[in-house]
Amino acid sequence: MPVAAPRIDSLPRGAALAGASIEELFAAAGALRHGHFLLKSGRHSDRYLEKFAVLQYPALGVEIGRRLAATLIDRDPTLVVGPTTGGALLAFETARQLEASLGRTVRGVFAEPMERGTRALRRGWPISPAERVVLVDDILTTGASLAEPVNAVRTAGASPLAAAVIVDRSTGPVELGCPITALGRIEIGSWDAAECPGCRRGEPLVKPGSSVS
Repeated sequence: MPVAAPRIDSLPRGAALAGASIEELFAAAGALRHGHFLLKSGRHSDRYLEKFAVLQYPALGVEIGRRLAATLIDRDPTLVVGPTTGGALLAFETARQLEASLGRTVRGVFAEPMERGTRALRRGWPISPAERVVLVDDILTTGASLAEPVNAVRTAGASPLAAAVIVDRSTGPVELGCPITALGRIEIGSWDAAECPGCRRGEPLVKPGSSVS
């Protein structure tokens, strides 16, 4: 199911960019997709959030980083951590914006996948127990993609103070041991295959991220 790229001149700019909701930013970037999708959970959905369709546009990435930084600045962070891949981009931009606002160095690093569903900070980055660590990520669903970098930070000897995500689409409580803030919430319904309206209509099923999506 090919997705048409949005016209570049249709993306919000200036005051319109600063005032747009997160759902409007996703829609403008062609990242709020409609169809018949197979989710990682095995459930089916008629909508899908493709965060990389947003993050491909530097202007949108900078605006999202600005909002994440504004959410986290009260924590006075010295280090921003995100999970690869999308969270790495967000960690860098959020740290850059925090550095400009706080007038001092703020690092942005990423937690990489390891075996057995864990992540680690592998690049020799020094992290002291006094480090003021915050986390960023793109989409909050079950909290698993944030729980792994939280554990990576704790393994490195620090304690995360807070986390911020672009979109919350969770359907139940998510507990990380630190507060979680979302820039926006987008409701995405999902069904078991036996109950899926798209299956009943015979619509082709697309796995997001595949060559046919």
